[in-house]
Amino acid sequence: MSTQKTTLEFGKRRFPATNLDKVLFPKDGITKGEIIAYYDFIAPWMLTHVKGRALSLQRYPDGIDAFSFFQRNIGEHFPDWIGRATLKMSDGNLTSVVCDNNACLAYLGSQAAFVIHSHLSLAKSPHTPVEIIWDLDPSGDDFELVRGTAFELRDLLMELGLVPFVKTTGSRGLHVVVPVKGVKDFDDSRDFAARVAALMVARHPDKLTVEHRKAKRGGRLYFDVARNGYTQTAVAPYSIRALAKAPIATPITWDELKSRKLTSQSFNIGNIRARMKAAGDPWADIRKHAKSLNAALKKLS
Repeated sequence: MSTQKTTLEFGKRRFPATNLDKVLFPKDGITKGEIIAYYDFIAPWMLTHVKGRALSLQRYPDGIDAFSFFQRNIGEHFPDWIGRATLKMSDGNLTSVVCDNNACLAYLGSQAAFVIHSHLSLAKSPHTPVEIIWDLDPSGDDFELVRGTAFELRDLLMELGLVPFVKTTGSRGLHVVVPVKGVKDFDDSRDFAARVAALMVARHPDKLTVEHRKAKRGGRLYFDVARNGYTQTAVAPYSIRALAKAPIATPITWDELKSRKLTSQSFNIGNIRARMKAAGDPWADIRKHAKSLNAALKKLS
């Protein structure tokens, strides 16, 4: 492995990078340079969903089989041209990365910070959610249960007058997301998410649960709504995951979800380019479908 330093340029931005041939996914031979190249490629689509949002990062400096850490505050050595957002916390301030250009995404790749999580609000209005998310997390490998639950949740949300979107998490489950507007704060969005989850669980108590302790789930699918909170995050659309073959958290269409061949890890760094060139981003206009919760709350009640 070479330790030679290289200067990378992305538009008007440039930064030094080392060890571009360092393998970060040992079983697959995927290098740091390939991760940087991926984020440069995916930037036109990914930035649509992370631009203007505070980000949290999972970093794997010696690869996915070695030590890793979660980083919420921006590194002191990060270049000045990388965006920042300072959020007030109960124990002080949190200053996070904000990525508004492909150079920023590429830089994160160069720092082995390739698992990217985004807030559910914009940094300029951190207490105001712009989306609500349900994380469908299976206890085992039963993706059919995840798929069926996602469709039932979709139908319920549509009945409530909302427009649901779906993405693979790149791990085991799915995220179902509705864009919203005019929601006062995260207490309201989390309460709504919890009420919807409770209704789903009441309909299928043998298959679904909101029990956060794994030991008490009994093999049921976990309906996680905890990400709907101030400074809470969810894996960003098109983020790499730290698993074999570098799977991608990928927005998909509801028609795609009908395929029994599809799993949460169907798209990865090896096949995502062909998909994007052929199909583009199913979430490209997600913000145009943002709805108020007022009518949905009345129907839910």
